[in-house]
Amino acid sequence: MNKLTDKSRRGFLAAGLMAGLAACKSGADPFTPEDQPMATGEKVKLLSVDGEIIEVDKAFLKPVPDHSVISNAQARAGIPGKSFVMVIDLSRCKNLKKCIDACDHMHHLHPGEHYVKVHAMQEAEETAPYWQPTICMHCDEPPCVKVCPVDATFKRQDGIVLIDNDRCVGCRFCMAACPYSTRVFNWEQPDLDAAIANMTSNPESGIPQKMGTVGKCDFCTHMIRESGDLPHCVTACPNGVYMFGDMNEDVVSNGAETFRFSDLIKDKAGYRLMEDLGTKPRVYYLPPVNRSFPFESGLDENESMDNHATHH
Repeated sequence: MNKLTDKSRRGFLAAGLMAGLAACKSGADPFTPEDQPMATGEKVKLLSVDGEIIEVDKAFLKPVPDHSVISNAQARAGIPGKSFVMVIDLSRCKNLKKCIDACDHMHHLHPGEHYVKVHAMQEAEETAPYWQPTICMHCDEPPCVKVCPVDATFKRQDGIVLIDNDRCVGCRFCMAACPYSTRVFNWEQPDLDAAIANMTSNPESGIPQKMGTVGKCDFCTHMIRESGDLPHCVTACPNGVYMFGDMNEDVVSNGAETFRFSDLIKDKAGYRLMEDLGTKPRVYYLPPVNRSFPFESGLDENESMDNHATHH
């Protein structure tokens, strides 16, 4: 195998060298593409995936590709043959907030407006605290769908619950009905780049958001349909907390590891939040046993052991 690899590498380098010589012979600089943009000096502030403000010369910005346009009927029907599910392993969460930053960035959310929240949890005074990421549960019996007066939020055959912002009238009945408090309201006009603001509205992508409407986690559905990629929260987490997959295939993955969903839930004593409500969430949790990190390692300057929340 090594011999084949070395041979391929030598072939690749030889081909590159010949191409470079040919370019030099023609008078072109092989290391400076002619179509390389020239810096304008005009800086644009962007939010990185890590949540930091960076400045980039406007000339080097790539146009934002539009998501594939699908009909409203396709968006409401879902992806045929799929039954999506997510598993969150509480024993791996360190409250790094990488999932929050990635989700905020890709959905172009206002500062302080999050589809992913990480709560400090403790069942009782004597029990150990732990970190609990919380997103839309994509319930099979979603109370939010039942109370919407304009059919703006809907349940698909593949298990995902989405919001059609073109239909949403901002009544917030769905927010009141959601027992998990995972929906957010757009009180202000989103500060979007022109390329994003002019995109065709699509319930699957969740962008562009509109003032006076409700938003929430959408499982990054457009990515699943277009390329089969995992949601951003899954790929952004360095500890493999989130696992996403298809119940029909009985498989979930965090990108680095792949598990049989049924075995994982059975062997690790998986559970769902507020089972007694009958909402039948599609987000499962693995209990925080044999934890990879102590709770204290996830505390930052805005949190302390004295002010973390207690829930049961």
